[in-house]
Amino acid sequence: MDDKQKTEEFYEKLKKQLYDTAKWPSEYLYKFIVVSDNHKIAEIEAIFDNLGAVIHTNASKNGKYTSVSINVHMENPEAVIEKYKQVSANVDGVISL
Repeated sequence: MDDKQKTEEFYEKLKKQLYDTAKWPSEYLYKFIVVSDNHKIAEIEAIFDNLGAVIHTNASKNGKYTSVSINVHMENPEAVIEKYKQVSANVDGVISL
């Protein structure tokens, strides 16, 4: 099984879990870790622009990494997954939690 298949299986499992655990539309909390680079943080923020998202950033103790937490109203699990895919496709080295 290649990485693309594993990724798609992960998203299918996540979609099922999201349908099973929440009533949609719903608030969803995204968490990302990225190297402390203002450009990378801005790329993540831009993906959630115009959605009414509440975004918080927090630098690690040594300042090398930044966590980005985004609380946003999403219509359904497919929309949640689409944002994860946009972030991973557009921001190099991002870790999704």
